[in-house]
Amino acid sequence: MGRSILPPVLFDRRILWRSGSGKDDGMENRTRSLTESGILAAVLVVLAIVAVYVPLLGIVAVLLWPLPAAILIVRHGLRWGVMSVIVAALLTAVLIEPTIGLRLAVAFGPVGLALGTGYRRGHSATRIVTTTMVVSIAAKFAGLAIVFSLTGMEPFSGQLNAMEESFGQASAIYQSLGMSEAQIAAARDTFMQNIAMVRLLLPLVVVTMGLLDTMANFWALGRLLSRLGQPVPPLPPFKEWRLPAAFLYIFGFSLLGMYWGSTRELTLLYQVSLNLNMGTTLAGLIEGASLYEFVTRRYGWPRLVTTLALFFIVFSSFLMPILVFTGLLDTVFDYRKRYWRESK
Repeated sequence: MGRSILPPVLFDRRILWRSGSGKDDGMENRTRSLTESGILAAVLVVLAIVAVYVPLLGIVAVLLWPLPAAILIVRHGLRWGVMSVIVAALLTAVLIEPTIGLRLAVAFGPVGLALGTGYRRGHSATRIVTTTMVVSIAAKFAGLAIVFSLTGMEPFSGQLNAMEESFGQASAIYQSLGMSEAQIAAARDTFMQNIAMVRLLLPLVVVTMGLLDTMANFWALGRLLSRLGQPVPPLPPFKEWRLPAAFLYIFGFSLLGMYWGSTRELTLLYQVSLNLNMGTTLAGLIEGASLYEFVTRRYGWPRLVTTLALFFIVFSSFLMPILVFTGLLDTVFDYRKRYWRESK
């Protein structure tokens, strides 16, 4: 099975996995629950320390911060998961910084609680992912709002300001390479336009973060449960993924909103519409890729060839929009269902 960072008690197949289910077996179960809660709360603190002090590995640590709480909920129930998050947040506040402990607890703790609850109650994989995703996105916005209210700093302002300052340092290098003032000024204008675009798309960045940590923790918890011999609800095959038809209509309204916002200088309308447009474009890309997977599997085309072709389509400025529009139209017209009927 290999070495694991989790305590051995979690991997003892002789112990009932959901030891907290049903009537309490007495002091032994309570002691086991308390012990594992303490151990996994310590794991949460270690992950927080890694997230702060180890640059690259810290990204993985933040993404997987909800996992120990989810494990506790599956094994012992919701209250033990909540307790571990609270204890870990308090210890992180004392050992590192209060705002970091609060931000982790608010922005990432609910992800583990929602994920563990879904697994414990035996929900379908689609329901678990959808519910956890909504909770994660709401938690991310709540965490940013709390940090803003406590510090007065706009979200990601430090990172964006650092990027702006980095161009000032790079301009000296450009001059040494022989670039003219006009070329450097043009490059600066382009760079600042990109920074302004990133600022406008910050809501979409937060939503993307919610999607990523949901899928990362769903996959990690599923792998852990599978290794322990526990049943794991599978997601539908990618070729069967279908998104709601509302994405097509939202895409159309976002185009109208972007036009009105830009021509009438309505900044808020333009920002909201831009984020909706980019979000629905991503949804169309996923739906289009799923439809592409369905068609290529139906014809039995070679896996390697179709995968390489899909990468080429995604990174093609001409073919990628076609795939997106096809995916958005598929949410309404369901080409797979029509294709199946015709093939029958």
